[in-house]
Amino acid sequence: MNSPKDMQPTLTDTCGLSTARVPTRLYTDNAHYELERERIFRRAWLKIGRVEQLTKAGDYFVKDIAVVDASVLITRSKGGAIKAFYNVCSHRGNQVVLNTKGNASRFACRYHSWTYNNTGELVGVPDEASFFNLDKKQCGLTPIVVDTWEGWIFINLKPVPEVTLKEFLGPFGETFSGIEYPHADNALVMRGEFKANWKAVADAFSEAYHLPSIHPRTFAPVYAGKDNPHCRPLSAHIYGAHRSLSLWLNPDYQPPAEAKVERWLNPTASTVTGTRNEAQVNPLTEHAAVNPTKSANWSSDVNWIFPNWHLQISANRFWSHEFWPISANTTLWEGRFYQPAPKTVRERIQLEHFTAQMADGMLEDLANIESTQRGMASGAKSHLYLQDGEILLRHALEQVVRWTEAATVAEALA
Repeated sequence: MNSPKDMQPTLTDTCGLSTARVPTRLYTDNAHYELERERIFRRAWLKIGRVEQLTKAGDYFVKDIAVVDASVLITRSKGGAIKAFYNVCSHRGNQVVLNTKGNASRFACRYHSWTYNNTGELVGVPDEASFFNLDKKQCGLTPIVVDTWEGWIFINLKPVPEVTLKEFLGPFGETFSGIEYPHADNALVMRGEFKANWKAVADAFSEAYHLPSIHPRTFAPVYAGKDNPHCRPLSAHIYGAHRSLSLWLNPDYQPPAEAKVERWLNPTASTVTGTRNEAQVNPLTEHAAVNPTKSANWSSDVNWIFPNWHLQISANRFWSHEFWPISANTTLWEGRFYQPAPKTVRERIQLEHFTAQMADGMLEDLANIESTQRGMASGAKSHLYLQDGEILLRHALEQVVRWTEAATVAEALA
């Protein structure tokens, strides 16, 4: 007989999601991947950066997006506006900007030196008189629609987006507006390529159920304990196409005796999450949407903005994950961990220790994610079984199916 606790509504039930099995073909079917490319990544708003990457007029960065075969140039013009363009020359189709970032008022294609200003206009053509009816005003860089939300830069690859960024973010954008992001100008960036479908990679960063098995020494001691050995989450919320999960913190966690460096650097807290740092209060935790239950045993929130961006927040640190498909079974993961630039030797060592812990965790995930993809690709299992703590995965897959089947974005968001 079930106990009263077992009879309580699950997070999945409360959020109105199905509890059925999910098909493995969503991770392995090439035809479905092609639908995702066209109906998700070419129609949804995609987070591509932060405004701190463009602090001065002339600042730019380039982002390659393999899933749509595009190289995207993001610039800040002399007037302060943020612009986005396909990084493609109008002459012979060469990529114009080869650096990943910099500051420039003009960009010259190295093939034949066609030159563009940072608002996308074609301003220089060698031997222009030899061209036939060339109208430079029609030959600028092809613009991409760009907008910002709370300092985050988004693009939409439709020439005319079906919905605005505000409409796309919907209740998530409203609920999470007004958050202060400390040290947003300083990110530790980590990248890795996984031989797995982009959703399989994102899944591994979307639940804590796997931590005791895959990360018994790195992450599990922080997120699991005698009162919560299976890392059950504190709460979950659905915001249209987007979702959020709050994770539990082990209040009894102490660095083990053999972890001499960690005990010296941060004897009463985890340097993995940055939680409980000498009782300091961070503006992040004051926002109503962060740790929505205001639990004393809260470690962090996993906010998944559809389709491929995680914005995670803990007590004194925030970080993000991006999961960019390269092919149906390869993915580029990019993690950005925002924190103050070290000013002392101790702070520098803390940063290095944090980086090492994160790298160890990523290596633990890498082999497991790729073996999961191989297992699903074998065809041995037609469906997967998800538990309550894997609610973000379930909702994400429901949204993927919804968007790939929807004729319009409005229909997908309805």
